[in-house]
Amino acid sequence: MLTVLACGPLATVQDRGRHGWASIGVTTSGAADRSAADLANRLVGNDPAAAVLEATAGGLRVRAERTLLVALTGAPAAARVDGRAAPFNAPLTLAAGQVLELGMPPVGLRTYLAVRGGVGVPAVLGSRSTDTLSGLGPAPLRAGDRLPVGTLAAAEPNVDVAPVRPPSTRPVLQVLPGPRHDWFEPAAWTALTTQEWTVTPDSNRVGLRLSGPRLTRARADELPSEGLVPGAMQVPPDGAPVLFLTDHPVTGGYPVLAVVASADLSAAAQLRPGDLVTFRPAR
Repeated sequence: MLTVLACGPLATVQDRGRHGWASIGVTTSGAADRSAADLANRLVGNDPAAAVLEATAGGLRVRAERTLLVALTGAPAAARVDGRAAPFNAPLTLAAGQVLELGMPPVGLRTYLAVRGGVGVPAVLGSRSTDTLSGLGPAPLRAGDRLPVGTLAAAEPNVDVAPVRPPSTRPVLQVLPGPRHDWFEPAAWTALTTQEWTVTPDSNRVGLRLSGPRLTRARADELPSEGLVPGAMQVPPDGAPVLFLTDHPVTGGYPVLAVVASADLSAAAQLRPGDLVTFRPAR
């Protein structure tokens, strides 16, 4: 059992998401930085389907109610156990009663805490993920929550420290032309793939709002709602793109100029307000 003592700006339970429900309006959700969440599970020897905690901008504080094997990955927040520095990207044993706390990460946004066995909250539509858009899954964590530990442990881990680079504050993300690429002036694609873009404060697990050159459309007519995927870059009438992340809506009515390559979505999930991002055509 883990007891939540503090949550920071936002802390949620996440796994690999709920797949196969888009036809009834349910998006996949799941860990925003899938690579970091998967690594956390590997470090404690969990089944890949095990749920982890996703802490946004640090501030998470939890107490182990029995001896637990845990691991921290993602945005490298300063971690302490009972006031002493704790390792990152490595297995860590918490004795019963010990308190693990996270500070504000100097780079990146989302830190992941895995516990051997997984976070054992009930599954909804096959997933334990908190979907912040629809409200499905467990509610965002609050101080006083008591989280059961599950049984999704696999083989004992045999890794000391995983060599992982910290998130970049100026990543270069690969993009492919979107399904409505032809709805835009050629200059819009050029601007998207040559200029730097700034992540605005109006961003969350649903998507990143970006500030930069205005992306101009070649067509002014309306578009019927179409399906969306993680990484879709939709452009509203103001010409400022929105890069959709894991809690994106399943449909949208604005044209999609580009789609970020799946392999780069973990980097996008670690962007915080004020960070700069560049897009380049996928090779």
